[in-house]
Amino acid sequence: MKLKSTLIGACAALALAGTASAQQELSNASRDSYMEAVAGKRIVYIPMSMTTDLVLTWHAFLQRQADELGYTVDVRDPNWSAEAGARALTQAIGEKPDLIVLQNPDVQAYARLIQRAQKAGIKIVQLNMESLSQSDAYVGADWYGVGYTAGEAIAAQCGGGNGASNKVAVVTGVPTAPVDLFQMSGFRQALEDAGSDVEIVSEQSAGYDPSKARAITSSVLQQHSDLCAAFGIWDGQDAGIGAAIKEAGMADQVFLVTSGGGAQTSCDRVEDGSFDMFIEYDARMQGQALNTLVATLLQSDREAGAEKLVYYGPNYIVTPETLNPASCFVVDEGQ
Repeated sequence: MKLKSTLIGACAALALAGTASAQQELSNASRDSYMEAVAGKRIVYIPMSMTTDLVLTWHAFLQRQADELGYTVDVRDPNWSAEAGARALTQAIGEKPDLIVLQNPDVQAYARLIQRAQKAGIKIVQLNMESLSQSDAYVGADWYGVGYTAGEAIAAQCGGGNGASNKVAVVTGVPTAPVDLFQMSGFRQALEDAGSDVEIVSEQSAGYDPSKARAITSSVLQQHSDLCAAFGIWDGQDAGIGAAIKEAGMADQVFLVTSGGGAQTSCDRVEDGSFDMFIEYDARMQGQALNTLVATLLQSDREAGAEKLVYYGPNYIVTPETLNPASCFVVDEGQ
């Protein structure tokens, strides 16, 4: 009996040792293949300018994932110049990175270069502003939906004798940019669907410059003292619209609608009455979606151009009534 007990104890000890060894040697095959597929890959990031809260937020998300997974992000900043962006994209094509992430200044500027890149076997993610040329993926705002939501709100505010008048002013950024084209399409469709008598008395471009937006709006208010509403294309620019309306002492009369990625500065303007409605497409959510698409494309063996993935993030309405501490984020803390 003593010998039998000794043998049983020895077997048990060997079994426990084997289990511990197996646990130590066990690897996660899916994780290993994932890390191997993305490590060492190279991405070129070409935004419109590394000066906006949107671009800085997207880059923070992308760089954090790059650091975690072992790929690299090479930033090429055109600083608002479509020509500089085209040169950066042309140079990147010659360098043949694994992936290019780019933001289109307008629907035509990079269209042929996107096609050239894909023929060269380089995958492309278009970020928040689409070209006429489709690429492997797009992630960003639903611009048509943003414009439609703004149109519905302004139709309700100014149509049918509800406001000071039926007059609305529109301040666009760059008329050929996707943010402008698609927003205006949705905006006009919403007015039509509402059967609204709203009249667009001014539609001018400020080139994303808040000082120009301010000057345009001041002039419009002098010409149309009974203006009911203003619609701006981007919150960074539209701070100038809000400033002009407040300077004219017309904040209680003119209903201002704008949109943006959710930086705290825009919620501050909702709180102080500069913005009446802020349509938010959360830049943090876009950053997470961008990372998912990047990791997916880096793992995929499919050729460049073989996939046409699209992610339109949801839109959130921020007004003085819905504003809360979680509505926006501070850019250097929100990543």
